[in-house]
Amino acid sequence: MKIAIAALLLATALPALAESAVASSQASPSVNPGVVDGVTARALVASGAKVVDVRTPQEFASGHVPGAINIPFDEIGRRASEIGPASTPVVLYCRTGRRSGIAADALQKAGFSKLYDFKSVTAWPGELAR
Repeated sequence: MKIAIAALLLATALPALAESAVASSQASPSVNPGVVDGVTARALVASGAKVVDVRTPQEFASGHVPGAINIPFDEIGRRASEIGPASTPVVLYCRTGRRSGIAADALQKAGFSKLYDFKSVTAWPGELAR
C-alpha cells in the first residue's frame, strides 16, 4: 500500500518537475545590460531577445546573425516600434561597435532598458545567415 501511494505521488510530481525544468531553461539568462560577448549574445537570443543588425542593408545581405532584423543605426530612433515594446530585450551589433553603440543610445532614449551590445558581427559564435 505504501509503495502504491509513493508511486502515485511520484507519478504526479514528475511531470510538474519536468515542466519547471523546461521553463527555467527557457528563461532569460541573468545578464546585466551593456556590452556582452558573442556567446552571451547568442544565449540571450536563444532565450527570446530580439537581435538587431544596425549595419546597412548591403552589409546585412553579406551575412547576418540568424533571425536578426535589419534597422540601420541612423533609422533606429524612428523605427524602434519594429523591435517591439520598450520592455523587449534587444541584442545589437554592427561591424566594429561604433554604430551599435549609437543605436543603443537612441533606443535608451526611446525607453528601452534591456540593451545588449556585442559590438561586431565577427564576434557571433556560429554561422551567419545570408
